[in-house]
Amino acid sequence: MIAYKRGIRRMLPVWMAVVMQAAFLLAGTRHAWAEGGNAEFVGADTCLGCHSTHEGFKKNIHAKAIPNAKGIPFEKTCETCHGPGSLHAGAGGDKNNPDFATITNPSKLKPADAAETCLKCNEGGKRMHWKGSTHDMKNVSCVSCHSMHNEKANGGKAPLLKKASAADSCFACHAEKKAQIRKSGHMPLVEGKMGCTGCHNPHGSPAEKLLAKNTVPETCYACHQDKRGPFMWDHAPARENCATCHDPHGSHNEKMLVTRSPLLCQRCHVGGRHPATAYGQSAADTGANRLKYKGCINCHPQVHGSNHPSGKWLVR
Repeated sequence: MIAYKRGIRRMLPVWMAVVMQAAFLLAGTRHAWAEGGNAEFVGADTCLGCHSTHEGFKKNIHAKAIPNAKGIPFEKTCETCHGPGSLHAGAGGDKNNPDFATITNPSKLKPADAAETCLKCNEGGKRMHWKGSTHDMKNVSCVSCHSMHNEKANGGKAPLLKKASAADSCFACHAEKKAQIRKSGHMPLVEGKMGCTGCHNPHGSPAEKLLAKNTVPETCYACHQDKRGPFMWDHAPARENCATCHDPHGSHNEKMLVTRSPLLCQRCHVGGRHPATAYGQSAADTGANRLKYKGCINCHPQVHGSNHPSGKWLVR
C-alpha cells in the first residue's frame, strides 16, 4: 500500500501537466471557434477590394443568376459560397493569422464538400443524380471542370468550363476517348458539331456510362431516327444495343464498326453451312463470300431491320 501511494505521488506532476496542456488546447479551440462564430457579412465590394482579379465576376452567369433565381443581392454573392468574410478581411492577407482561414474555399475542400456547396443552389434538374454517381464516387469535384469566377469561360455563360469545350474537359481524364475521336471514323466532336454531353450527363445518370438517355439505342436514335423502326423483321442485336456492332467513339472501320465484315457478323453467325462460313470446308466448294465478296451486307443490306414482306432474312 505504501509503495502504491508513493507511485501515485511520483505520477501526480505528470498527470497535472497533461491536464493543464489539455485545458490550454481546449481554451485555444474555444477561442478560435468564438472568433469564427463572430464573422459577419462585409459585401462583395469589400471582397473585390483585394480580389480585383475577380472583377469580371460581375459579368458572370453566377452574378446574374443568384439575384434573379435566388433573390440574393449581388453584395452577398461572394459570401453565399465562401461564408461571412469580416474576419478574413480583417486578417489583411496575413496567412499566418488564424482569421485568414475563416472563409470557405471550394477549390481546397474535399470533392464531396465542394459539391455540397455548389448543390445548395444547383441541386435538381440534370444534377439530381450527382450523389452516388460515377464522378462523385471517383472524387471528381465541381471545380475540377468549372471556373466559377472567370468571365471568359464560355463568354461568362453556362456551363463556365475551365477548358474551351466540354470535350476538352472530358479528355483531361478520358485520354483513351480522345485517341478514339481522332480515328478515321468518329463522332463529329473534332469538328465541333457535337459534344460529349450530347450523349452523356457528366453530373450523374441512372443509366450506364452516365448516358443522358435510358439506354444506348435510345441515345443513338436521338440522331439516327431512321434506324429506330419499328420493323416487321428486326435484327435483335441492333434492337438491343447499337454498341454490339458499332464503337460509339471512333473506329478505323467503316460505319464505326467494332471490326470488319464478315468477321463482325460471324461472331454470332458461325454455323449452318452458310456461304460465309468456310470452317472445315473448301472455299471452292462453298463459294465462301468470306474469301470472295467479303461482305454480308452484299446480300443482307437491311442490317437494322426490314419492313418488306419477304425481308425475314433482312435481304430487302
